[in-house]
Amino acid sequence: MSKKQNATIKEVAELANVSQMTVSRVLNDQGAVRDSTRKRVQAAIRELSYRPNIMARNLAGRSGLFIGLIYRNPSYGYLSEFLLGALNSCREHGHYLIVEEPLVDDNMVDLDLIEKRFLDTSIQALIVVPPLSDDPKLIETLESTGIPFVCVSPKSDLYTGPSVRMDDQDAAKDMTDYLISMGHERIALIKGPHDHMSSELRLAGFKDAMSEGEREIDDDLIISGDFTYVSGMQAAQKLLSDSNPPTAIFACNDDMAAGAIAAAHQTGLQVPNDVSVVGFDDTANASAMWPPLTTVRQPIREMASAAIKILGQSVGKNIPVPLNEPQNQTLEYELIVRKSAGPPKQID
Repeated sequence: MSKKQNATIKEVAELANVSQMTVSRVLNDQGAVRDSTRKRVQAAIRELSYRPNIMARNLAGRSGLFIGLIYRNPSYGYLSEFLLGALNSCREHGHYLIVEEPLVDDNMVDLDLIEKRFLDTSIQALIVVPPLSDDPKLIETLESTGIPFVCVSPKSDLYTGPSVRMDDQDAAKDMTDYLISMGHERIALIKGPHDHMSSELRLAGFKDAMSEGEREIDDDLIISGDFTYVSGMQAAQKLLSDSNPPTAIFACNDDMAAGAIAAAHQTGLQVPNDVSVVGFDDTANASAMWPPLTTVRQPIREMASAAIKILGQSVGKNIPVPLNEPQNQTLEYELIVRKSAGPPKQID
């Protein structure tokens, strides 16, 4: 009896010998399903006494989509911007959004939770944000279900399905070029966690600019953070305590840049008179901190909106996205110049 009460959409799919997406289409009366397949799915539903989530069924029965978003991102600035973009886009197009952090611990994704929380609640599509968009097991699981999904900033060699991204490497190169143009020689980099593809791309862009600008790449000036304020503060404290400290610090997100500015203030240094600090993302805090942060504006909200649009045009169709809409979109970034960076201090 408990088996029937706890039946999942996966068990229905296995008994009917169809994909979980086909079961979802039968439940929501969406998409083309052969009559014989529909009857087989309905028979499996009856045999297992399967009961889908009532709220999700009600939402799925409307014109809008029920879209899930899964994340594992320590950068609250990035995440809040992305969520606002996704929520605004869903509101505009009449869709519904459910958000979940599907983790067992800090490093493991709970694939069972994804199945039960999302696939069993008639969610029709998913958005996967970094670094989960780089997780091969997760991508494999999602591909096996047949549910449409869009990856945000995935590794190009891992995933070739629908995606939205920006050029992190070029953006980091432009920011480093900006610091070099002001005369900085010793430029430090606080990079992000190794499991974020953006961390490696921004490091590559930094090194490209340093090499082309004939600046020495000092490995002691490249320190890893984890996209949090505290990690940026700790990294900057280490950099600024060096006997030959950098004159500029490029933090690979705004949260770490805020921490670096705090570290400079704690040591009695003025930003940018004594040390320049720049960031990446242009989240809401970038213009609110003091001094206001020079940073790369990543089109985070626009990326969320683009992902929603791709899913809205792809669900229920026989191709991943309409032919007149690209399934892999690269959005433009912008260098935002404020007051946290200036020429290096001249020493007599």
